[in-house]
Amino acid sequence: MAVMWIKRKKAELAAGIAPAFELDSKKKKSGNRARNRIVMAIACFMGIYGIIGGRLVYYGMQEDTTGYNGPTGAVLAARPDILDRNGEVLATDIKTASLYAEPRKIIDPDEAIELLSTVLPDLNFEQTYSRLKSGSGFAWLKRGLTPQQKSQIMALGIPGIGFRTEKSRFYPGGPTASHILGLVNIDNQGIAGMEKYIDEQGLSDLRDVGLADSRSLEPVRLSIDLRVQHVVRDVVVTAMQRYRAIAAGAVVLNVRTGEVLAMASAPDFDPNNPFNALDKDRLNRMSAGTFEMGSTIKSFTTAMALDSGKVSLSSTFDASRPITIGHQTIRDFHGKHRVLSLPEVFIYSSNIGSAKEADVVGIEGHREFLHRLGLLDRMTTELPEVARPMEPKVWKKVHSITIAFGHGMATTPLQTAVGAAALMNGGKLIEPTFLPRTIEEADKVAKQVVSEKTSEDMRYLYRLNAEKGSGGSGNRATVPGYRVGGKTGTAEKVINGRYSSDVRFNAFVAAFPIDNPEYVVLTIIDEPKAEEGKVGATAGFNAAPMVADIIRRSASFLGVKPDFGEEQESAPMMVTFE
Repeated sequence: MAVMWIKRKKAELAAGIAPAFELDSKKKKSGNRARNRIVMAIACFMGIYGIIGGRLVYYGMQEDTTGYNGPTGAVLAARPDILDRNGEVLATDIKTASLYAEPRKIIDPDEAIELLSTVLPDLNFEQTYSRLKSGSGFAWLKRGLTPQQKSQIMALGIPGIGFRTEKSRFYPGGPTASHILGLVNIDNQGIAGMEKYIDEQGLSDLRDVGLADSRSLEPVRLSIDLRVQHVVRDVVVTAMQRYRAIAAGAVVLNVRTGEVLAMASAPDFDPNNPFNALDKDRLNRMSAGTFEMGSTIKSFTTAMALDSGKVSLSSTFDASRPITIGHQTIRDFHGKHRVLSLPEVFIYSSNIGSAKEADVVGIEGHREFLHRLGLLDRMTTELPEVARPMEPKVWKKVHSITIAFGHGMATTPLQTAVGAAALMNGGKLIEPTFLPRTIEEADKVAKQVVSEKTSEDMRYLYRLNAEKGSGGSGNRATVPGYRVGGKTGTAEKVINGRYSSDVRFNAFVAAFPIDNPEYVVLTIIDEPKAEEGKVGATAGFNAAPMVADIIRRSASFLGVKPDFGEEQESAPMMVTFE
């Protein structure tokens, strides 16, 4: 049987008849190959789309380097807080919302603008319309929205409109210290004042490399005392209104360290809304304005004469007749028409006596002394807004004579205060700073510009002037308990090329306590008018009372205690003739 079965199979194979199990095997092999091809095709497609998707994710995570600043861009870099010397916040960052549009998604620009104007009435119609019709992917519409504005715009439900959270600068004191702090631009970058100084000290570099993070930035502490700053600004603004002046200003300076404790110039601006910050009349007159400082310059003329060793407190000068030089005649405002001792030259503010003091030193010596005191060179300090003083290109005798009493040269009020501090602190010139500085640190940068004896003599003259000054001008700066000494300065302003006796720039420089001064206070007032019922508008009637108000209200903040024990002790009047 087995042999027969084998023969039959051979016959079938010879006839070409395939067995059933072999056909099934072939079908299985063919199906496997098709299935493998499908799997390979799916794998290829998945690989291709995976690569495309991966690249899209990669590009989406990259920072934009094309200048596009859309809603997915990096949040504006942080700025450090600015604090006063006691840790009070002067400037800080807050989060604000900014409105943007995606013009490609805007269906009806006219309707969008109409709706937005109900919340933002000051929106520029033409500019906004142009942006919405541009067809671009992104456009700013309004930066720095209030929370209420953001909420109201969200309620409008306009397609293609969105918000971006940004950092914005906030100044809790508003205009209180605006000229010191300065301000930032829309991108939170410092463009004036100490804000600009901070950027220049490395903050801009940190921003560029993405390291300006609020968590890593240390606060910047200033030398300013916010309490004193409030007082100074209030006195300045009030005086400007009271005397109907075009401007006013003041500074409080530590004579031992050069620290600026307070400084204000009015008109000023609100850095939270600086729409008028660039107006010409908003100039920081204390450091960025130069003026003929009038008789306050006589402080330096007298100090120069004393420091030369050629004169002393007992020296005399003939002020009986005016001085005529060229086409100019020099007269005294409160003329005594007699020989004056050096203290009398100072307290009577004699132009003739001051001119003769300068003549003793000589033209070159006069110019050198004013440069030595820093009055004719551009001041070095942190504040970027610093003006360069003006002086004659070539000094002649007429220049020396007029500069001796404050005409013919222009310097900044802050430099005048710094120079006066050198006359009060033992003769050391210390550049002013808006950052904290110890006495030890100040001594390292101080320059001895006059002798201690000259400084002692000038303290005596300042006190004498406050008690017995011409016309009582110095008396109006006295404050019971604080022993104030100082010097007035009334300068005629140049109008149409000529000095006008009716238009003045007034100043008063004072130091207290005058026996061992700690602070210098200088006030200025530009084009003041006489108060109703008063006959004068010279410095004694306005700049001097400003000093008294500042000292009376801020001395306790400065740590100066009143002492009434020496109030009855007056400096002896030295009127000794040779």
